[in-house]
Amino acid sequence: MEDWKLSPEAAIERQKELQSLTRLTPLKRSIRTIGGADIAYDQSSDIIYAGIVILDYESMEVLLCCSIQDRMQFPYIPGLLSFREIPAIMQAWNKLPEQPDVMMMDGHGIAHPRRVGVATHFGILTDCPTLGCGKTHLLGEYEELEVEKGSTSPLLDQGETIGHVVRTRANVKQVWISPGHGMSMEQSVEIALHCAREYRIPEPTRQADLLVNAIRRGERKLGVEILRER
Repeated sequence: MEDWKLSPEAAIERQKELQSLTRLTPLKRSIRTIGGADIAYDQSSDIIYAGIVILDYESMEVLLCCSIQDRMQFPYIPGLLSFREIPAIMQAWNKLPEQPDVMMMDGHGIAHPRRVGVATHFGILTDCPTLGCGKTHLLGEYEELEVEKGSTSPLLDQGETIGHVVRTRANVKQVWISPGHGMSMEQSVEIALHCAREYRIPEPTRQADLLVNAIRRGERKLGVEILRER
């Protein structure tokens, strides 16, 4: 079990250990379901809301969701966000009645200074294939994209490809896609584009964002909600 009560210095050392456990080998099995995870913060307290949604991979229909409320135990430190967010996400994960074939996380995978973003950390802990979908640029250089949907550019850090910048819709701002664990670089891009429908943010993390913010506003109840039986 992961120790979350670490100093920032110990957390960095733990990331260095996790880096050696990362697998970016191609995912062999077919994908029937995909999960999305996100968190929301209560701006007036230390409360954090975490949610996971599971979607049918072909239709992007939401099948079920799970949300929890917790208190933050780790400070905000750039590069160490997984230690702040994953404890709550893991609680939601452990309450799921079934687990998805793949997880998309709101954040980065190996596109991280030590190659261990939230998607990588979560994927190693759960042994679930993961990818990160970042809304903002963390590090690395890339070429400007064409305006069409599907345009991509490798994201490079010191000559190493750590992800791709991807245009998920024509004429909208790009997202930053990187594998987390248990899939190849190419598959992370393919999955992200498959899940991108009418919005800039692919459906798994978009739906997770809608969930946790509805919970934060008191519009939905905490816990497991089954929306469609498989």
